[in-house]
Amino acid sequence: MGEQSAGRRKKAADDSGRARGASERTGRNTAPKAGARRTAAPVKKPGDAAPAKKAGGAASAKKPGKPETHLAMVRRARRINRELAEIYPYAHPELDFRNPFELLVATVLSAQTTDLRVNQTTPALFAAYPTPEDMAAAVPEELEAIIRPTGFFRAKARSLIGLSASLRDDFGGEVPGRLDALVTLPGVGRKTANVVLGNAFGVPGITVDTHFGRLVRRWKWTVQEDPVKVEADVAAIFPKSEWTMLSHRVVFHGRRICHARRPACGACPIAPLCPAYGEGETDPEKAGKLLKYELGGYPGQRLSPPPDYPGRPAPPLGTA
Repeated sequence: MGEQSAGRRKKAADDSGRARGASERTGRNTAPKAGARRTAAPVKKPGDAAPAKKAGGAASAKKPGKPETHLAMVRRARRINRELAEIYPYAHPELDFRNPFELLVATVLSAQTTDLRVNQTTPALFAAYPTPEDMAAAVPEELEAIIRPTGFFRAKARSLIGLSASLRDDFGGEVPGRLDALVTLPGVGRKTANVVLGNAFGVPGITVDTHFGRLVRRWKWTVQEDPVKVEADVAAIFPKSEWTMLSHRVVFHGRRICHARRPACGACPIAPLCPAYGEGETDPEKAGKLLKYELGGYPGQRLSPPPDYPGRPAPPLGTA
């Protein structure tokens, strides 16, 4: 045992001597200096674009980590909202309207069609029927002929005549500013009521349309499919004062960048905050070609957009 220990001590001494010799020959000290600072990796800023994958390369697999806590999700969701507010400071309802009645009618017509097609249809509609009393007395076939471009025109005509009659008979010809009253009108559900309340009366509300539901599930704010449950989950994340503008920002983002079938991930300013990054096109150049409306240099959906809208107005119905 003593001979083995002596042998080990001799070997360690020889190794130490060789290390000192190597250091003397190269003239460098291989040990880190006291107080030396390491070079830190660059920090990704929230607004930085996500890195594009190399052409032909496989997508890098996400490393498994701890599940996101509820608190972390809330913080990320609020950060996304702040980022969207900077990206779309001009976000607004994309239906043309001049009063609560016109917004109510336009929102009912927007089911199963685009806001653009509604906006192209409503000028003739409101010229013919400017008030609830006028629309309640409409000949169904004549009303149907005007709103035909929006699709499902017979069912929509019944709803418009019915809700106009209810406004005339039950609410003195005025659109009520309460959720419980609005949802009693024919063809008016919670989504339509929240649109009217938020944009015509200034009452905060979350509008869960197709775009909103799709994006908040991609962002892991909720796993619900039912619009009422989605609304409740998202309402619990944000203060009430943010609900209406949050709805506009999310819908704007869904229509312009975060598309259903092919999201423009490589052109998305909030990509670093998105759990679904990579589901769409990640190459920045290719993603840039997927941008729509004002972000892609095309007309918007409104024929009469707000003054601060940076894009071009939509063309009237029947024009190029």
